[in-house]
Amino acid sequence: MHDELVDHLTRSTPLSRGEASRVIQDVLAYFDETTEDYVRRRHRELQAQGLVNATIFERIEADLKYRAVAPPELTLRQLRRIVYG
Repeated sequence: MHDELVDHLTRSTPLSRGEASRVIQDVLAYFDETTEDYVRRRHRELQAQGLVNATIFERIEADLKYRAVAPPELTLRQLRRIVYG
């Protein structure tokens, strides 16, 4: 599906075609995650690390700016509503 990218990865890394294809599929699946799913997942991960909500939501707010397709800016309140409804 992404032959040019597979070719590029096999030329520029020690990956085989199969490995390069799997890496591409994995990366695409990662970035296919909706904003809401990303926020919920990151909240769970950061909460499991023992962080408090104030820190968690600030970190998620900052991290969202670096997603491949940046979602609209969300307020802390909107982030909380995604998690808690």
